[in-house]
Amino acid sequence: MNILLTGRPGIGKTTLIKKLIDSVSLSKGGFYTEEIRKGKERIGFSLITLDGKKSILASVKIKSPYRVGKYRVDVDSFEKVGVEAIKKAIPTKQLIIIEEIGKMELFSKKFRDIVIQALNTGRVIATIKKGGASFIDKIKNREDVRLLEVSYQNRDALLSELIKIAADLANQPHEN
Repeated sequence: MNILLTGRPGIGKTTLIKKLIDSVSLSKGGFYTEEIRKGKERIGFSLITLDGKKSILASVKIKSPYRVGKYRVDVDSFEKVGVEAIKKAIPTKQLIIIEEIGKMELFSKKFRDIVIQALNTGRVIATIKKGGASFIDKIKNREDVRLLEVSYQNRDALLSELIKIAADLANQPHEN
């Protein structure tokens, strides 16, 4: 059973994922994203894999035909680092972390394909955009997905629930 965390922007989904990564001793792969700031201004997003690789996901400073708001998305860099991290995790890791399945990431067909492959293992914990296009709705409506909404009220309690869920996911046989 895959777990998808959703909720409005800024509610703490990424923080929850990072706390989960630090709290479980299971083998895990995938990536999370972080804001890139210059002073108080957010100028982009970086992607960090669980094995320590880092790349730019989106920035106001790069040239790209792919755009979300003021940010240009570096699809090539994302595929080389982020998609590759998921691909490597599928056959070898107990837990696959994908933070996030959102507008910027969905510009990549390779990402959409690898997300389906990862979900087919039943070992994914991911964040997903609250509203959604057809791909996002398709993912949320899978029978092997449990959708959890993160709120100010439940986000601290969700960590212990996610730790238990992660242990259960890790004990499932690897299906590739």
